[in-house]
Amino acid sequence: MSASTAPLSPAELSAFSRDGFVRLDNAFSPDIAAEARAILWQLTGCDPDDRTTWTQPVIRIGGRADPPFVAAAGSPRLAAALDQIVGAGNWVPPMGLGTFPIRFPSDLPPGDDGWHIDVSFALPQDDAADFMGYRANSASRGRALLMLFLFSDVGEDDAPTRIRAGSHHDIARLLAPYGADGATLRELAANGFEETAHRPVVHATGPAGTVWLCHPFLIHAAQPHRGETVKFMAQPPLIPRPGFDVARLTAF
Repeated sequence: MSASTAPLSPAELSAFSRDGFVRLDNAFSPDIAAEARAILWQLTGCDPDDRTTWTQPVIRIGGRADPPFVAAAGSPRLAAALDQIVGAGNWVPPMGLGTFPIRFPSDLPPGDDGWHIDVSFALPQDDAADFMGYRANSASRGRALLMLFLFSDVGEDDAPTRIRAGSHHDIARLLAPYGADGATLRELAANGFEETAHRPVVHATGPAGTVWLCHPFLIHAAQPHRGETVKFMAQPPLIPRPGFDVARLTAF
């Protein structure tokens, strides 16, 4: 890949190392985003033109492999950025997207807006039904990145994901003593991620077609929707291939 075709500049890669995220604009087209929204609206059972049907603050939709989601996930611009960050050959091309937390303007609390990292695996002795018992380790087993695909325009009032910039450094230090077995989300969240509370908060905003690429250890959280239009987003992991080294993500 030449410097002229690389979507991320050296400054953006350096900022990814420092802050744990980068915003990739125009990762996929507005037309793809609109096609995806139409499918997701149907799956919610809500009417986009009748706000009385918007009775829940969040509706979750599982993974989808419909054509617009495959197209968004397979965007050449996105693939080039992933090669820059994770390394060519170090990640599994996604064949679809999910999950989708669809957020509606609401006075009700969403109930899922706590600070966290996304955990990726369980051990044989763990309870597979206990989400808080899933784990992360210092090698980031099972996850190369967290990706936030915006399928609608997301402004400051539209429940943008909150990100604690630079918190991946704190979580790397927290995970280091746990070794290959890692720590459960329950263990990691025991103090409410107080060690990251000093970090500045950034909101994952942008027009439809934006993808935020995030370090797997980045602390983030949802928030209530205070705007007027429904927020459509996918939050899939990027799956690593054998040989992926998480240290690469902070070496730019």
